[in-house]
Amino acid sequence: MMHAGRMLAQGDLRLIALRLIEGQPRHGYDIIKALEDTTSGWYSPSPGIVYPTLTYLEEVGYLTSQPEGAKKLYTITDEGRAHLAENKDLVDAVMKRLTFIGEKAARMRERMESEQDGERGGRWQLVRAAFDSMREAARERLKNDPDAEAKVVEILARAANEIRKLQ
Repeated sequence: MMHAGRMLAQGDLRLIALRLIEGQPRHGYDIIKALEDTTSGWYSPSPGIVYPTLTYLEEVGYLTSQPEGAKKLYTITDEGRAHLAENKDLVDAVMKRLTFIGEKAARMRERMESEQDGERGGRWQLVRAAFDSMREAARERLKNDPDAEAKVVEILARAANEIRKLQ
């Protein structure tokens, strides 16, 4: 899969962790796993980001923790619930964005796997060759004439519309 880079804005992980822990007490690893699941494996925050975030949330009073062997089980506090409620619209938007990315990643993975399995047979290979040809033609045209971008986009949009009209 692709590298996510900086997936979340400053403070988003704090809100996501609170939202996930609000649903049920969790370990740090559970936060990582939940984000991997939500994004279909496209984004996985590193432990080096998650654990300091959980420590911060505990220090400001939004979480408490209980030791469980070598792990800590985090639980949201009333202050954490209040902070989450104050930022409900933001955390809802971030979670919606992550879910959308996860759904898109799952569709891409499914498409790639079906291509590899030959599910579409020779027909898909012909379509792929046509896409490659179109991409190369557009790249070559734009390299030789950067002002042709609007025309190339218009042609590609027209082709997409024609494909949608097929019965």
